[in-house]
Parts: sequence; structure tokens; C-alpha cells
Amino acid sequence: MTQSSPRSKVISCPLPKTSTLWQRVQPQDFIDGYAVESALSPREAMEIGLTMPGWASALLALRNRLVAPLGLKTEASDTGEGAIFPVTHEDESEIILGTDDSHLDFRICIRREAGRIHMATWVHRNNLLGRAYLVAVMPFHILIVRDSMRRIARASAPLAPVS
Repeated sequence: MTQSSPRSKVISCPLPKTSTLWQRVQPQDFIDGYAVESALSPREAMEIGLTMPGWASALLALRNRLVAPLGLKTEASDTGEGAIFPVTHEDESEIILGTDDSHLDFRICIRREAGRIHMATWVHRNNLLGRAYLVAVMPFHILIVRDSMRRIARASAPLAPVS
């Protein structure tokens, strides 16, 4: 049986108040937060955490087929105007990416602070469709984010000595 070390443990915790993302948060908005011990840069953590495993990519493809008739964004490019997750802010301690859509505005924040990588998702629901969408995707969101954080933690963990 594999045991996870305390170093690789994903914890649920608020995004540090020093984050630029807090400038967007309004009452009634959704914001979650997770953290793992890590020495990675925010960009390194983003590249690991947002590289989706096959099961998550399949869910995103299904999501895109389901929401396309509703006029929601379904672009799959990584950069530029057409990106589904364009970078909106980046400095040495934080990267924020996301977009605004008719049903909701969202951002993913990856912040390095105090020996940890924090990941938070902020959602501002613009209408009833945004509220329904968030309820529908929440179970999948939790699975995907926790999996992302575990992969970041594994990439940060020192290799065990070979005996």
C-alpha cells in the first residue's frame, strides 16, 4: 500500500490575502483554495497542474460538446485571444488565467508563498445559467483540482534514495 508523505498532502485552505485575485472577489462569488508544499515556480506548477490527464481531457471534450449549442466558449488553444485559459496576470509569485463568458467569469490562480503552491478558482456567476453550470461542474472541478495539486506535489517531492 502506498502512503503519501506529509509533503505531498493536498490541503484545503484559503488563497493567501496577498494574491492579486482577491481584487476581483465580490460577495456571493465562489472561491476555493488548495495548497501543497512545493518549491516550484507558479509557471512550473501551472504547466504540471493544467496538463490534464486523459480522463479530465475527455470530460472537457464532453463539456465542450454540451455547451457549444448554448454559445459558451469552447476554444482549446493555450494562448492568445482564442485561448480558453489565457493568462491575465503573471509575476514572480503568481500566475492568474481564465476568461469572462456570458454565463460566468472565472480565474485560476497559482501562487507560490511560504514554501507552498496555492491553487484557487474564482467564479463570478453572471446569470442563472452560470449558477446552474457551476452546480453541474462542481464535483468534477474538485476531482480535477485535487488531482492537479497531487501532481504538483509529486513533481516537488524529492526522490527516495535507491537502496
